[in-house]
Amino acid sequence: MVIIHLLLLIVLSTIIGYLLLLLGPLIGGIIAFGIIVGCLLRALYLLKDISQRISKPAPKPEKVETAYNNYLKEKGKK
Repeated sequence: MVIIHLLLLIVLSTIIGYLLLLLGPLIGGIIAFGIIVGCLLRALYLLKDISQRISKPAPKPEKVETAYNNYLKEKGKK
């Protein structure tokens, strides 16, 4: 399934590249530049979002939960 998806992306990219060549160097270059910069900015945004989600600290246990865990440890020792 992945190979079919990759092949479809290659074919579509080829068609888009050919159409950009038909538009001429100025207009085609501007559109191509916009597409590339847009993809790069989107990738940077996604990397920033992933980084923020990974770096969130784990929530601290509450006092009641800590006391209950200590109670269970002491009960297990006896």
